[in-house]
Amino acid sequence: MDAEVLVVLITVPTMEIGETIARHLLDRRLAACVNILPGVRSIYSWGGEINDDQELLLIVKTRMQLFQEQLIPAVQSLHPYDVPEILALPVVQGNRDYLDWVTRETEPQR
Repeated sequence: MDAEVLVVLITVPTMEIGETIARHLLDRRLAACVNILPGVRSIYSWGGEINDDQELLLIVKTRMQLFQEQLIPAVQSLHPYDVPEILALPVVQGNRDYLDWVTRETEPQR
C-alpha cells in the first residue's frame, strides 16, 4: 500500500470556485494535480431538507502529511459552503513513476 499519496474529493458549486481552489492548492504545492469534473448531481440531506444540486467534483492528488493541517484549511478558506465535502482516499497501488511525481510536486521547493 502506498499510504503516502491520497486522492481527495471536493465538491464545489461553480467552475470559478473550483479553478480558484485548484490553483491555490497547486501554487502552494499542496497538490500535484487537480481534475475538475463538471456535471455532478448531488442529492443530499441538509438542514432537515433533501437538496438536489448541480456541482463540480475536484479530484486532488496530494500527500497524507499535507491533508489535515494544510490542505483542509486552504480549501475551507476559499470554499463558500459551511461544511465543504473534503474526503481523502488512500492510494493502495499506482504507477510508481506517477506516485513519485505526486510526491516531488508536493514537497517544499528548495
